[in-house]
Amino acid sequence: MSASSAIFTVLLLVLLQIFEVNSCGSDQMCPDKPVFTPSSLVVKYGDPAYATCVVCQSGCTADVSNLEKSSGTAEINGRTIMWNVSSLTEWDSDLICFNEDQNGTQCCTTLGVTVYQTPKDVSFRVFNHSGPMLEGDAHTLVCDVWDVAPVNLVVTFYRGPTQLGQPQLYTTTEKKPSNVTFLLSYEASREDDGAQLSCGAKLELGPEGPQHLSVVKSQNVTATIHYGPEPQDAVNQISIYEGETLQLNCSSGANPDPSYTWILPFTDSPHGSSVLTVKSVGSEHKGQYNCTVSNSVKTVSMVFEVDVRGKFKSTCWSPKAFGVVPGLKLSVLCSCS
Repeated sequence: MSASSAIFTVLLLVLLQIFEVNSCGSDQMCPDKPVFTPSSLVVKYGDPAYATCVVCQSGCTADVSNLEKSSGTAEINGRTIMWNVSSLTEWDSDLICFNEDQNGTQCCTTLGVTVYQTPKDVSFRVFNHSGPMLEGDAHTLVCDVWDVAPVNLVVTFYRGPTQLGQPQLYTTTEKKPSNVTFLLSYEASREDDGAQLSCGAKLELGPEGPQHLSVVKSQNVTATIHYGPEPQDAVNQISIYEGETLQLNCSSGANPDPSYTWILPFTDSPHGSSVLTVKSVGSEHKGQYNCTVSNSVKTVSMVFEVDVRGKFKSTCWSPKAFGVVPGLKLSVLCSCS
């Protein structure tokens, strides 16, 4: 036989086997189909695996029975075929066990084999942005999951330990390791300034797979949110007596830290701290105090209207001052102004 004839014969046998396996009879035509134990298989990439197939209970031709596999070895013992592999490294590893009944009908059963690999890496970033975020601005948070198989993933975004949004489920039929990107819309808030933003990915492999796979977490990214001071529309009315200490506070939370400038009714010299203190006020300190609070985000003003009142003055008269008859009981009379 020539080399070309030999190659043709081998190809023909392979094609016939593929045709035979792919032309399995229906359930009605195959009441005695092969049975796998277990009925499905979930294996970590590189781990050993095994399964058995009972080709039929009775009435099939043993010499036409076999197991189609991509890796491992198969040992036939009567109507039972035992398959095992010491290290499963084929991503598409489904097994097909088939037989042929006395009428020549081929019957087969497929064992679905899921080979899984937890993500090699998970990373977090803010899409098309670096540096501080401005309060109120819309951003897109990105979670990149690398080299995971199969892509049956649940991804969750976090602010510290708190979940952001709803967990996102993504499923495909791809069996080989893939990279997947998840997105979440996010509005920057001052409450998040300094918070640790991150994401985590977990494989979901169904009831047949391991139930306690750990979440693969990304690195933490510290959020820096820039926001302006809070405005105050109302005028603060302050009443104080002469000689008392006046203290006005226009502190306002902001990032970056704001600067403060006071315009005072009694001097042209500006004052540059958030708290203004005047000891022993007098009538000259009466008037309007204007505090301007400013950073790179916003400038606001606070107004204090200060009314300085005179001190209490008391005057008392004894009964003698009114020529009262001695012996008559009278209280000392006082008036305050």
